[in-house]
Amino acid sequence: MTQTIKQKSTLFDRDLNLWLEEAIAKLKAGDFQSLDVKNLIEELEGLAGRDRRELKRRLTTLIEHILKRCYVNSPKFYGAWEIEIIQQQNELATLLEQSPSLQSHFLQVFDFAFDTALKIARLEYHEANFPNVWQFSRDPRKVLNLNF
Repeated sequence: MTQTIKQKSTLFDRDLNLWLEEAIAKLKAGDFQSLDVKNLIEELEGLAGRDRRELKRRLTTLIEHILKRCYVNSPKFYGAWEIEIIQQQNELATLLEQSPSLQSHFLQVFDFAFDTALKIARLEYHEANFPNVWQFSRDPRKVLNLNF
């Protein structure tokens, strides 16, 4: 019994980067007729989802380290937690600067991010007395400017 391997038939399937470069060139040239619209839509939807997932992941990490810094008595780790807080704040600020509409998503996922961060922090530091509710502002500008 012989198996045949089906060759990928479209450029999109064979080489995504080359497909993207060609799509960009076609858009720049105004050659809308030969665009692969179906796959272009799929890629654009993927980009939008990627940014929302990144915001959620970074917000969770930020909150986790804020909780550790504020409620875990371990001065030897304070510096590392503060660095992580600053890094996540900067990355989130950049993401929100590039896509201000993600501020509404920031607020939509905040409770999920807090709950997840709290679970992680409690597993790692079960002796710490973490609060059950977020103790600071939820306003994105304020969260991204908290200093510890």
